[in-house]
Amino acid sequence: MQTRIRFFMFSAAVMLLIPAGILRHPVLPSAETEPAADIPRAAELSGAYQVLDSADGTIRTVSLRDYLIGAVGAEMPAAYEPEALKAQVVACHTYAERIRRQNAEAPDPDLHGADFSDDGCRYQAFFTAEEMQQFYGDAYTDSYDKIAAAVDAVGDQLLCYDEEPIAAAFHAISSGETESAETVWGNALPYLVPVESEADRSAPDYEECISIPPDTLQKVLCAQQPDCTFSDQPAEWFSEPECTASGTVLQIRCGSKEWSGQILREVLGLRSACFSVEYDGAQFQFTTHGFGHNVGMSQYGANAMALDGCSYAEILAHYYPGTALISDE
Repeated sequence: MQTRIRFFMFSAAVMLLIPAGILRHPVLPSAETEPAADIPRAAELSGAYQVLDSADGTIRTVSLRDYLIGAVGAEMPAAYEPEALKAQVVACHTYAERIRRQNAEAPDPDLHGADFSDDGCRYQAFFTAEEMQQFYGDAYTDSYDKIAAAVDAVGDQLLCYDEEPIAAAFHAISSGETESAETVWGNALPYLVPVESEADRSAPDYEECISIPPDTLQKVLCAQQPDCTFSDQPAEWFSEPECTASGTVLQIRCGSKEWSGQILREVLGLRSACFSVEYDGAQFQFTTHGFGHNVGMSQYGANAMALDGCSYAEILAHYYPGTALISDE
């Protein structure tokens, strides 16, 4: 099986790096949002997507229900609470519908007519039934049924701002406070702003420390900027970082160059751009907080809210302020 995702270990669309297309057409603010509509149940869930198989280049017609089951199965652990899974269903549907509409207006030639692909490095991750069964193994039946129930409950809902599907970014674990889209991607969106997600600090994978020898660090950074120079004193290579209130490193000097936290996260393989660095006399110790780009919904935080009794609608309203749930008609 070509595995497109590993929970909490991913490069894009669970989504460490949100695909560039999702922010292509920013939605303008509105004065008010619409209340949630009465939502039809599973029997009325209809529609389909054209999904490009990144492995063999074929385009598959996948029903909306099957697509959402496969996307949620690839993007969030099925062990999470039902209300967290419902929130993920709406986020996955909203993401897919936004991208479909964008590609309908301005087709991406690489998609050969598809709405999007299953390539998790460019779009939302997606499991076929066979891939999902192989991934979940003995837990497949229970996992499938649990995810399918969430899809059947809320699968035709979209999360909108100014009556348009939002850029429904999500990530595994926040730093304790989510980050703005403007900080991470340079696009200000009124519903992708910092919000509290304190429960994430208790996540088992919240903090990670990795060691990088000076010669390895120098080699990696010089591959990015060949004219970057380094002194013979590694303890002097890094300056104090400039950080946001959410902990994201905006800028830090290393060697003779200034680097953004997002670039260092990418080239050094860090779990997040919320990090600190120290030199212990032999290696650089990078300590990261959270997992992912830190924008939008924290999946761990969503599950914590569900455990506290919050509904999927309350979870979505918290992580995407000012948005409204509507039926996708």
